[in-house]
Amino acid sequence: MHLKKLAWLLVMIVVLGTGAESALAQDAPASGAELKFVVIFSRHGVRSPTWTTEQLNEFSAEPWPDWGVPPGSLTPHGRNLMKLFGAYDRAYLAQAGLLGSTGCADTGRVHIRANTLERTLETARAMAEGMLPGCGVEVQSLPLGKTDPLFNPIPAGVGKPDPALAAAALSGRIGGKPEALLDAYRPALETMQRLLLACKPGAQCPPQGSTVKQVLLKLPAAVEQGKGDRLVEMRGPLATASTFAEVFLLQYTNGMAGKDLGWGRLTESNMREMMLLHTAYEDLLRRTPGVGRPQASNLLSHILKTIEQAIAGKPVPGALGKPGDRALILVGHDTNIANMAGMLGLSWLIPGYQRDDTPPGGALVFELWRAPAAGDYTVRTYYMAQTLEQMRKALPVTLGAPPGKAAVFVPACSTAGEGWPCPWKAFQRVLESAIDPAFVRP
Repeated sequence: MHLKKLAWLLVMIVVLGTGAESALAQDAPASGAELKFVVIFSRHGVRSPTWTTEQLNEFSAEPWPDWGVPPGSLTPHGRNLMKLFGAYDRAYLAQAGLLGSTGCADTGRVHIRANTLERTLETARAMAEGMLPGCGVEVQSLPLGKTDPLFNPIPAGVGKPDPALAAAALSGRIGGKPEALLDAYRPALETMQRLLLACKPGAQCPPQGSTVKQVLLKLPAAVEQGKGDRLVEMRGPLATASTFAEVFLLQYTNGMAGKDLGWGRLTESNMREMMLLHTAYEDLLRRTPGVGRPQASNLLSHILKTIEQAIAGKPVPGALGKPGDRALILVGHDTNIANMAGMLGLSWLIPGYQRDDTPPGGALVFELWRAPAAGDYTVRTYYMAQTLEQMRKALPVTLGAPPGKAAVFVPACSTAGEGWPCPWKAFQRVLESAIDPAFVRP
């Protein structure tokens, strides 16, 4: 009896002591396949609002807080978060055998490219510092402020999109009645209006005598052909509320408190409710295939060519980086991720977020695995993001305390195996059929 108890105790010690390793094992295919290459497309980290304070103040009863950085810039807190995320990426890829756990030997095997804005460049540099500390990794990009066709193909002149067709594609998803979105999302919109205007529960909102310049629920709704770098424009309560929902999320994940956090009225609960407005807007404006395909075909084409190069082991025209690279890290925007997801029919859900949410620093990941015996390649797709608590408190992201991660099923490609892997040829075929060559620049 004594020996049985001892054996049971030893088993429990092993199980409890290897909990993190067991969780990690679930990330890897059970077939003993080897991770050969990874593409990480990351959104930039926590930034300040892109709207000016004057623009924001038109909709609120009280002035918005000062962020201490110019509009649309990465915050110091946001930079720290991306450095922590970079350290996690290194630990994960080292555990998977793709990179070494320390040192600078992998500096020449990681290709990092960012869009040409301050927030994307600084995010990429922070990730590089976290992943390869002290190694002097160079972040590739076009000159600051120059339009990069990889991230912004329309203003870069890639192809000739049809704004009228894009507007029709979006209108077709809402029955040609943009004003109907007000009723469809009224509960969350009313929550946001009460927060903006400091309305008391059950009281008239806006309050009598309010001098606010713009009232969210009274904005006229419309879908219009876009101009400049936009294929289509959607105006009205949902579109404007999407911006405010994002600003509230940024305040929360930037660690703001007191009056700086939604004037003391923002909670995690009402923030999550209002984030529905942002994901609904993103779904319509970014994920509609007729809108997303012209904007993501070039990006997806280069990603596909880069994976082909990793398999071939020799240069492939259109690939990013060079043969022998182990990782490609691209830093762009939530719009890029939503465009790609809409083209491929991808969805995900990470606890604490809305479905298909793309929070700051979140990344869409494609991993290339090879089965040693047969030599077959598969691609596993997933989305990952730091949890709200990890971002708000700037908690370390480690193998034992990983970010939120959701395996993604790729329609017409994924199989029923662990993580829904795609056979390489099927993955290649799905991307090639989704990409419109008219919007690809070699």
